[in-house]
Amino acid sequence: MSHVTSVDGPASPPHPQTGGLDAPPQAGPAAPAGEWPTGQAPPHPGVAAYPVAEPDRLTRFVVRLYERSPRWAVPLAALGCVAAGIGYALISDPTRSAPDAAPTCLLKLTTGLDCPGCGGTRALWYVLHADLPAAARHHFLFVFALPFLAYLFVAWAGRQAFGWRLPELRISSRVIGVFLAAWLAFTIVRNLPWAPFTSLYV
Repeated sequence: MSHVTSVDGPASPPHPQTGGLDAPPQAGPAAPAGEWPTGQAPPHPGVAAYPVAEPDRLTRFVVRLYERSPRWAVPLAALGCVAAGIGYALISDPTRSAPDAAPTCLLKLTTGLDCPGCGGTRALWYVLHADLPAAARHHFLFVFALPFLAYLFVAWAGRQAFGWRLPELRISSRVIGVFLAAWLAFTIVRNLPWAPFTSLYV
């Protein structure tokens, strides 16, 4: 039997899956209405994916407020929080509390032990009054970390508000781990009931 090669010959038999040799591949089943958020395309056929939940009203409000606020608003808010902490330390003057006054730290009030942050407010007060030895006496690690924290804040706020490009201070996870380990050791040592560790008790 001879094969027909003319352009007028019979059409090719339909493919059992595609419906024809020239038929485009069929798309996957359409997603039900309302399943995918507005503006998000459904996943490609054969790719496992799940729809992302629509953000709630509060989240949309916060995101919209952030997008519409000037770029200096967030650094200014952070600076306000720092200023509030400094103002509290200056007004309260924690160095003049009565000797028999109850501790404001819950851990020290219940156990008599200094917590990891005990002495930090007094150390800040002494730093603001340029008395670094007294500040280090109350919380050495706070005084040690303060210049790094101040630089990180200035670099971040300057970049956000004014587009500054200060040299970046890279702090690796290993450095953070070493600092946290030193903080833990400092917390333990300052609570030991023997000299000279009793001089660290605040």
